[in-house]
Amino acid sequence: MVRAIKWVDEVVEGAPYVTTLETLDKYNCDFCVHGDDITLTVDGKDTYEEVKKSGRYRECKRTQGVSTTDLVGRMLLMTKAHHSNIDTSDYQEHTDNFGKKGHSPWTGVSQFLQTSQKIIQFASGQEPQPGETIIYVAGAFDLFHIGHVDFLEAVHKLAEKPYIIVGLHFDQEVNRYKGKNYPIMNVHERTLSVLACRYVSEVVIGAPFAVTKDLLDHFKVDLVCHGKTEIYPDKDGSDPYAEPRRKGILRTVDSGNSLTTDAIVQRIIKNRLLFEARNQKKEAKEIAVIEAMKRLEEEKTKERAQAVL
Repeated sequence: MVRAIKWVDEVVEGAPYVTTLETLDKYNCDFCVHGDDITLTVDGKDTYEEVKKSGRYRECKRTQGVSTTDLVGRMLLMTKAHHSNIDTSDYQEHTDNFGKKGHSPWTGVSQFLQTSQKIIQFASGQEPQPGETIIYVAGAFDLFHIGHVDFLEAVHKLAEKPYIIVGLHFDQEVNRYKGKNYPIMNVHERTLSVLACRYVSEVVIGAPFAVTKDLLDHFKVDLVCHGKTEIYPDKDGSDPYAEPRRKGILRTVDSGNSLTTDAIVQRIIKNRLLFEARNQKKEAKEIAVIEAMKRLEEEKTKERAQAVL
C-alpha cells in the first residue's frame, strides 16, 4: 500500500517504533519526518527524542479532519451523518467520545475541509501525451486499500504507456448502490486518496454513474476497465457500461486480490471493544503529556517572575 504512494521511493519493513540515529544512518537518511501529533513509548517518552536533539527531525502539519480514529468511528457508527452533513445525536455522541470536547487534540475529530490547493498538491498536473493509452475506471474507491491498488496496478500493466483516469462517484450515488453508511470517506477525502496513487493520472470528481458516449468522447477514452466485483445497475435499472460494451472497449480486470471495503469494515466492527480500549489508552497518554507540558510552562513562568523580582 505504501509502496504504491507516488511520493515513496523505498520501504523499510519491520522498522523500529523508536527512530534512532543508527536507523537513519543505516538507510542513508538525512532526516526523519513526522506529523504534528505526538507518538510515545510505553513509558511515555517521545519516540523521536534522539533525532530531534541531533537536529535531524522535520515536522509536517497533518491534514485536519481525517484520522484513523475518526474513520474507524464512522465505520462503527453505521450512520450516514459523516457524508450527508446531518447533525444527528448519534454522530454528536461519536465526536464527543472520540476526542472533540476536552480530550487530546491529537486523537480528536475535526472536519476535513477540501481546498483547491490540496488538490493541486496531490494532482500530477499532466495531460495525456501522444501515444498514451487513455484508460477509464470508475467506482467509489472508499477507504482506499490494497485491493484497489492491485486493481489499478493490473490496469496500468494493460498498456505500454497508460494514462489512467479514475471516475469517483458522489457520496449520494455511492450510498444509493452500496447502502448502509457507505461511503465511509466523503468524495473530497476519496479524491486525495486516489490521487496519491502512483498509477493514477487524473480523477473525475463526481463522475456520472453511467459511462456515457459524451464521457468517452470528452476524455478520448481508449479502454474502460472494471474489476471482477458486481456491476450495480443505474437508477433506471440499465447497464451503466452499455456504451463501452457496445464499442468493444470494456475489459474485466482480475486484480488477484479479494479484499473489499466491506471486509475492512467488518474487521473493525468485530474488534470494536479492542479499538475503544486502545483509543482510551492512547488518549490518556496524550493528556498526561499535555498536562506535563502545561506544568513545565507554569514553572518557567514562575521562575521568570521571581527573576524579575
